[in-house]
Amino acid sequence: MFFKSRVFNVTLVGLVYLYACSPVKKMQPAIPVPVTVTAAIPVNNTKTDAFLENLLAAHPGYFGDILAKRKEWNVQIIYTQVDRGANGIPALKNYYFNVNPANYFYPASTVKFPVSLLALQRLNELKDKGIDRNTTMITEAGTPQQTAVYNDPTAPDGRPSIGQYIKKILMVSDNDAFNRLYEFLGQEYINKELHKKGYEDVQLLHRLQLALPEEENRKTNPIKFLDNNNTTLYEQPLVNNSTQYEKRNDSLGTGYYKGGNIINGPMDFSKKNRISLEDLHNILVSLVFPKKVPASQRFNLTDADREFLFQYMSQLPTESTFPPYSADTAAYWPAYCKFLMYGSEKGNLSNHIRIFNKVGDAYGQVLDVAYVVDYAKKIEFFLSAVIYCNSDGVLNDDKYDYKTIGLPFMKNLGQVMYDYEATRAKKHLPDFTDFIFLYDKQ
Repeated sequence: MFFKSRVFNVTLVGLVYLYACSPVKKMQPAIPVPVTVTAAIPVNNTKTDAFLENLLAAHPGYFGDILAKRKEWNVQIIYTQVDRGANGIPALKNYYFNVNPANYFYPASTVKFPVSLLALQRLNELKDKGIDRNTTMITEAGTPQQTAVYNDPTAPDGRPSIGQYIKKILMVSDNDAFNRLYEFLGQEYINKELHKKGYEDVQLLHRLQLALPEEENRKTNPIKFLDNNNTTLYEQPLVNNSTQYEKRNDSLGTGYYKGGNIINGPMDFSKKNRISLEDLHNILVSLVFPKKVPASQRFNLTDADREFLFQYMSQLPTESTFPPYSADTAAYWPAYCKFLMYGSEKGNLSNHIRIFNKVGDAYGQVLDVAYVVDYAKKIEFFLSAVIYCNSDGVLNDDKYDYKTIGLPFMKNLGQVMYDYEATRAKKHLPDFTDFIFLYDKQ
């Protein structure tokens, strides 16, 4: 592991660990825009290609309801073929099904993916301070509603760090780890940087699994980084973002529970996170193949950063020693956060298939954004999908159709696309040398 053993003598004040992919476990050019606004979303811009329409129609047992209820369930799919040239350079071709950024969905834990990239980017901007992803990061509480973090018992040395938080995000979608990155970066930096990269409609406005008012989410904790002797290398004060973002009218459902009472009418999501499936998909493409997007859309990451991200995007929780997920396979099974191809399966996975992805599920939404590779069969493709599975239309009632609609859809979609790729002729096969890793437990 990249953490070295060392003694940490700061007293534990408080720490919240919420290991969950989401509440389920209760189970394209870049155009800079002013930071004070985000662009309006076009209303009639749905993209569907005949290829995906016909492929889904060829499997009525899997996708009959998907085709019939695409609007009701807000099903959106993006599939990208990868064809290598003789020099190994990839050519990409996108196919879409019912994709429209105007059709709002709650992005759940998928927002953790771009924020993880931004956290590493920000560290590179601060490299002259002598800090990196392994440096101890202390989070203080600047308001009564903020949480201070002084240690991390999941790390081998007990020290919290950006690197350890990202590992927990990518392997098991830890909510508390995301909140620590959100507080390190601040609301303004997150949104400004994503807008600068051309993702103009993004609004990432709040921590996860914490019911905080809008103004509290604008405030991010004081942060400091310490060296091995607990000497401060860099610190930043509490930050309050005063940027006013474009007003939205996003809502979901036909009713919702609040304070134990049912409220008739859609639930207001206009102050909750928003990012489109296409933006998430393109961010993943920009990470895997940075030269396939304009320079202005790339994240400022080193080769070591990208290698680190790829390792933990693909590492299974059962392969992790620190954090010790492999010690609790009942809570963290191999496919814990691998919805595409595996759904809710809990058995062992193929050792020659790896999925570099980020999932999310909350408020009836199920999402996965993935780059799938098969080392043995030389298969690679991108696949992203979202579905709203909430038959009764009521939110906050813990009665979502994850197991009967959402996860089976993800499993079937991933498997059908994989089977198609296995038969698709390719002139030049990929070299996956840069995508093979030695995990903690294999």
